[in-house]
Amino acid sequence: MRHEQKLSHYINAARSLNIEKYEKKIRVALLGSFTLNGMEETLKVKCSEIGVGCITYVAGYNQYNQEILNAQSDLYKFRPDIAFLLLDTRSVLGKIYDSPYTASEVERREFVEKKLAEVSHIIRSYVEKSDSKMVITNLPLPSYSPYGIYETKTVYGLRDMVIDFNTRINSMIKTLESAYLYDFDGFVRRYGESNVFDFRQFFIGDIKVSFEYIPHLVHDWVGYIKAVLGLNKKCIVLDLDNTLWGGIVGEDGFEGIRLGDTPEGKAFVEFQKILLALQQRGIILAINSKNNIDEAIRAIREHPNMVLREENFSSMQINWNDKVANMKEIAGELNIGLDSMVFFDDDPVNREYVRLSLPQVLTVDLSDDASEYAQNLMDMNDFHVLKITEEDVDRGKMYLEERQRKELEKSTTNLEDFLKQLDIRVLIKNANEFTIPRISQLTLKTNQFNLTTKRYQEEDIRDLVKKGDYWVGCAQIEDKFGNSGITGVFIVKKGKSEWSIDTFLLSCRIMGRKIEDGILAHILQKAKEGGVSTVRGTFVPTKKNKPCENFLSDFGFKKEGDDWVYRLSDPIKIPDHLRCDIE
Repeated sequence: MRHEQKLSHYINAARSLNIEKYEKKIRVALLGSFTLNGMEETLKVKCSEIGVGCITYVAGYNQYNQEILNAQSDLYKFRPDIAFLLLDTRSVLGKIYDSPYTASEVERREFVEKKLAEVSHIIRSYVEKSDSKMVITNLPLPSYSPYGIYETKTVYGLRDMVIDFNTRINSMIKTLESAYLYDFDGFVRRYGESNVFDFRQFFIGDIKVSFEYIPHLVHDWVGYIKAVLGLNKKCIVLDLDNTLWGGIVGEDGFEGIRLGDTPEGKAFVEFQKILLALQQRGIILAINSKNNIDEAIRAIREHPNMVLREENFSSMQINWNDKVANMKEIAGELNIGLDSMVFFDDDPVNREYVRLSLPQVLTVDLSDDASEYAQNLMDMNDFHVLKITEEDVDRGKMYLEERQRKELEKSTTNLEDFLKQLDIRVLIKNANEFTIPRISQLTLKTNQFNLTTKRYQEEDIRDLVKKGDYWVGCAQIEDKFGNSGITGVFIVKKGKSEWSIDTFLLSCRIMGRKIEDGILAHILQKAKEGGVSTVRGTFVPTKKNKPCENFLSDFGFKKEGDDWVYRLSDPIKIPDHLRCDIE
């Protein structure tokens, strides 16, 4: 089980927090059908540990119905970014939880229908009244039944009622863009019902999650907060010896490494299976290993029990350089920030060196027992996203295509020739139900080429589109090597005589191809066709967006006060190395 501090640690630490000192902040509402003591403090401290100031609102005991249904309640005045609604089986089922079989099967079904309608109404009401996201729990499945072993023979018994409720709430949540389901039942199964639910604490104050397990529960919630704020990690960097396989390939040889077959070897296979599944849904994998490259590559390519192969790694630094230098090399090759990387290495010395030298990298503490590696990875809350897009799924393939581009670049004498040979096509798309999730995702996580670094949730993008005076668009990039997906976003505030660029960003994956020139030229051309005389842009400097510092001035914008202005009486610079089409 993942190690956690005691609840008392979080309660004490929360007293000394200064929320105002954090640049990133989030407003979180907690509502529940039982006592939530300790959860607020734990959440604040856990958010502070990732550099986020957490401002909280805790609803009154079992007051979630009143708070959500009343549009004038303190909940809506608080204006949360995300709300957690915790429901427990005892509270929702009420008397029927203790005596389910005093009611007939028909009455039990009618009861569940009634509760489903009530909870569905609450969720829909919140989504309609609020711009925030809601996370609602399902119900833990009780292990005890007064019918004992005959429970499984009973038509629509107590457990069937809970399963039916959970299944249908889950289906309903899938239809709501702003609502998410937290698997509270899975949490209870993971840690054990007799651990999570403590009768003594329940009798004291209707506490349904024991004090010992509140930090574990809040750890899961922080995964949602990281996703909302775009703080999720995108790359896992892995050592090889005693991390992806047992033993040292340079000493034990190809046949001597432990991978599969033995209990120890099976642990590494299981770890690799989970890594592969993450890579297939969009997490980048990279290697950072001190090793002879020929021996290491042979093991990766030829060992019969290797799950991960060469094509699964977007970057491979296998050499005798130090781990910090290699980490920087990987970040440069993939064009991603160090703060989006996670490092796995069995050697505590290497881990400490990376942790001290590159604190932006999340360095994972591994135990000496490789059988725990898979669980260590599954326990992490750093890879969650609110929606997995087509671009996420194809990311691994896109990075392999990027390798081919770099090989072409090395063989070409100058940048202009290289760009022309790429045969770049920029497809401009307007925001719609298919593109909005990706547009939001890019605004949340793009830092380097981002003029204003404004962050927009999906609901925010939809609101801008509805207003009518905003043009929200994106750019899908293709070239001779493949489709890079939607990797550019722009949001323009349209006026009669002047347009203002609210947001202009480009994914780090496609930087260096002057694609931004093509997108901006398209915006200016559209403005000119609409009779607009000027387009205004702003550059808001941050610690990370220096790559676009001179973009507007280089394109021909002139400084006016704090803004940059392009007069459309001037000719528009249209790049000739790409083709810009409109969907």
